[in-house]
Amino acid sequence: MSPTSERTDPDGVDYGWVMQVTFVTTVAVGAPLVAALSLTRRLPTWGERVAFAVRVGALVWFLTAVCVYLYARRSE
Repeated sequence: MSPTSERTDPDGVDYGWVMQVTFVTTVAVGAPLVAALSLTRRLPTWGERVAFAVRVGALVWFLTAVCVYLYARRSE
């Protein structure tokens, strides 16, 4: 007896693709953006550096996720 093979035919947006593209794009674009923006700020302690990176990174992640989702929804 052969193993069961499952297939999926997602209706609508492929959320797995959205999350993968969001992750890759956020790392590729967000890391240099956070680094560039940190040059304009005085961040003397590691705590301030981490807080800055988290705040800016969260905004970049959110905006990237929304843009990728809207792109996937429009192009389906």
